Amino acid sequence: MSVDLETVSRRAAPLDNVVIATRTLPAGLTVRAGALEMTLPHTVLEGHRFATQPLQPGDLLTSWGQAFGTVIRPIAPGAVLCNENVLRELGRRTLDFPLPPEPNFSDQIAPFRLDESQFRPAPALPRADQCPAFQGYRRAGNRGVGTRNMIVLLGTSALTGGFVRVLETHLKNLAAQYPNIDGIVAVAHTEGSTDDFNNGDLLLRTLAGMIVHPNVGAVLVVDRGTERVNNAALREYLEREQYPLSDVLHQFMSLSRSFEADIQTAVEVVRGWLTTVSGMQRSQVPVSELRIGLQCGGSDAFSGISGNPLAAWVTKEIVRYGGAANLAETDELIGAEAYLISHMRDLETARKFLHFAERFRTWMGWHGQSADGNPSGGNIYRGLYNIYLKSLGAAAKMHPDLRVDAVIDYAERMRDPGFYFMDSPGNDLESVAGQIGAGCNLIFFVTGNGSITNFPFVPTIKIVTTTERYQLLANEMDVNAGAYLDGTPLEEVGAAALQLAIDVASGQLSAGEKAGHTQVQIWRDWRRTGPAPKPISLPTEYSGQPLPIPPSAELPALRLPVISMPVEQVGLILPTSLCSGQIARMCAEWLNEHDVGRSIGLTRFVALAHTEGCGSTTEAELANTFLGYLTHPLVKHALLLEHGCEKTHNGYVQQLMAKRGLDPARFGWASVPLDGGIQKVMAKMIDWFNQPPAHANARPHPAGVMRVGWMNQQRVSEELAVELAVLTRSITAAGGLFVLPANDPVVGHPAYQEALGIELHTTLGYAQTPQSPGLHIMDMPTRQWGEMLTGLGAAGVEVIVGHIVEQPMFGHPLIPVLQITTDEATFIRYVTELDAAYRPGKLLAQSLLDDLGRTLIGQKNCTSSRRATPISRSRAGCSACRYKPEISAACSFIGWADASQRVRQSLSRPRACLINPKSGVK
Repeated sequence: MSVDLETVSRRAAPLDNVVIATRTLPAGLTVRAGALEMTLPHTVLEGHRFATQPLQPGDLLTSWGQAFGTVIRPIAPGAVLCNENVLRELGRRTLDFPLPPEPNFSDQIAPFRLDESQFRPAPALPRADQCPAFQGYRRAGNRGVGTRNMIVLLGTSALTGGFVRVLETHLKNLAAQYPNIDGIVAVAHTEGSTDDFNNGDLLLRTLAGMIVHPNVGAVLVVDRGTERVNNAALREYLEREQYPLSDVLHQFMSLSRSFEADIQTAVEVVRGWLTTVSGMQRSQVPVSELRIGLQCGGSDAFSGISGNPLAAWVTKEIVRYGGAANLAETDELIGAEAYLISHMRDLETARKFLHFAERFRTWMGWHGQSADGNPSGGNIYRGLYNIYLKSLGAAAKMHPDLRVDAVIDYAERMRDPGFYFMDSPGNDLESVAGQIGAGCNLIFFVTGNGSITNFPFVPTIKIVTTTERYQLLANEMDVNAGAYLDGTPLEEVGAAALQLAIDVASGQLSAGEKAGHTQVQIWRDWRRTGPAPKPISLPTEYSGQPLPIPPSAELPALRLPVISMPVEQVGLILPTSLCSGQIARMCAEWLNEHDVGRSIGLTRFVALAHTEGCGSTTEAELANTFLGYLTHPLVKHALLLEHGCEKTHNGYVQQLMAKRGLDPARFGWASVPLDGGIQKVMAKMIDWFNQPPAHANARPHPAGVMRVGWMNQQRVSEELAVELAVLTRSITAAGGLFVLPANDPVVGHPAYQEALGIELHTTLGYAQTPQSPGLHIMDMPTRQWGEMLTGLGAAGVEVIVGHIVEQPMFGHPLIPVLQITTDEATFIRYVTELDAAYRPGKLLAQSLLDDLGRTLIGQKNCTSSRRATPISRSRAGCSACRYKPEISAACSFIGWADASQRVRQSLSRPRACLINPKSGVK
């Protein structure tokens, strides 16, 4: 069988020596190119490249006229290209054909160097004589024009993220009663909760930009008052940097002692704004008021061929009308410097862009990483073999007729028309947040995989690169750029996309707004002041065996409560990355509301949404955390949900399981893009969770034993240390598990060690599963509350005790967190937020043990009715669970609320567990 080259491939530029397969081509196929006939020796997947001329070692491979690799073995016409990345990633996938035995090119090409003597400024794009209009909200002062009119509930830090999420549930349905209010939405993020972060200025700048954003009709800003990024710091920043705060309806609110009272106060504030905000009306405004954020996520080989050129065409028209556009993602333009530098306004602008690119390389180098690690597993699987190909395709979002008028910092305001480059990481959610802070009122999001991300108060128009993927995800996508790939002229597809942008800006709902899912992630905290103190990817192996506690006649024996097991039988949805987290949470809420799985004994559903999986990840800690929760004693049935573009996709996790001897067939697997979108994923979940598990839990709970994690917020007294030793002895002597963080104050306390009769040392890595029960000390390179919760939870504990001496914290999505204090002042101040208070003394350990038993019994009884208030009272705070870093970050599990009936009936509250970032870079 033979086919013509033009019918099965695309060449990115006329002189390129490789082409891109537009469909999967089987081995043995003959491809004709004029007088040349090529027989393919290996299968070429759709989106992958093959050579069209003989190439020898040392030759450069080219796409878009730019080099992306160097030949290391002779390549014949028709040979599929493969570097080490491709062979490794395809080896993780289930394929029905053999791969080439070795790579034939490397990623080594000469880095870009600017010869300033040869630099030539790019000309400005001529302005259009006439400008179309849209219906927008013109704001007072210099805030610009809104495409939406929203009331925003903004947490200044991770510590108030949970509060604004709960507040949103109380208020969001009110918007439908007011014709000109487009929504009441929470903006919760994972940053600013510690004292030693490095992104303070960046965070203030982003929050300030969001507060005065033209899509904001009113904003309630919520803090605790004790965090570094609080209302006072934010107000001072807004005033110092001359943000038009007085031109937006706003109020700053600090949480008090009572969660319920704070909710009521906030509800009353927002209700008082409703009539005023609804009085704001759309009017006809020119398209020059649009500020476009250009993004891509889940990119494939066609992103630079169809989707990005289409976005570039529409953007050029908007800039030609006098609007502005914002190109971002610094590390995804490394390799495309030559193209961008040739389109700079002046030499100073070019220097600033190169400064940001070099600074990004430096930051990554401090953590033992480079931009080479940017392409995700999904990128590589879909034909983007390395950072050079990915960057060259990403740069196609800038039309060749445009020039870069300004280079700005992350979330720096765009004050003038024109085309901007904004410094940001390659993670699209983090980058979008910066663009919103800069003032973008509409996002163009190009995707090959079918990424479905959306921001809470700015509409996103999603452009998919191929017709096949558009048809698969028709309910999630807005524009089919595949029509251009299929032969429709770019101008025709572009004109339709431009009209859609005008319609959406005027109030028509985008596909994402109809689906109702959103995510927020501000550029996460990296160590940026100098090289990291130790390599990020250097996990230590620990035995997993407990510390031997010798018997003691001096310490009293305690009466153990009788607990029938299992305490819970949870249905767990584990997103494999940040990007599928919000969908997982939506699905868990729906499954709970509709009693799915009740017939097989599931007590409730939990989604552990987090922010990992898109950058470089420490595999050992990721595996510990993922597999620890999938096999947790509370989990009866589990399913993993991939977004498809991540490094930690389903295939990657299946390989982790194989390394640990865990059968992937025990779990359900779903894919947002491959299964055809949210509704089909939901149907797959319903089927999975209504079927009894074929395999028993790998970590069943022995009858009558406790599995307890303990965290002390600050130093402990000698008296409390001794009582904790009594508690530790009693639980472990009965065959139970007691886990402490290695950096917990009690671990180094002489009285605790003396009472136990042993010298303590670390037995578990972060999130590691113990080999046997007993006393364990877990490696914990962080004191961030959520990251500690996550590590302890993955070890299999079924209740965590938090000893509080400052203020109550957030809980955990899966595991009850019992917040107690032995400090009288703390109890008096937070009496409605704490579960219990104790006076140190001989009965403290027994009282604690009794309360732990009541907590576990209460968890079982409460969840039997599927109320979202299972056991321990948790102050609404950050609902994020941070995994160990990837190089970008800290991951956030945002889950269901913990609540307690021990003191009084409490509201449902979000919880968090954070996986430790020793450092983070993207």
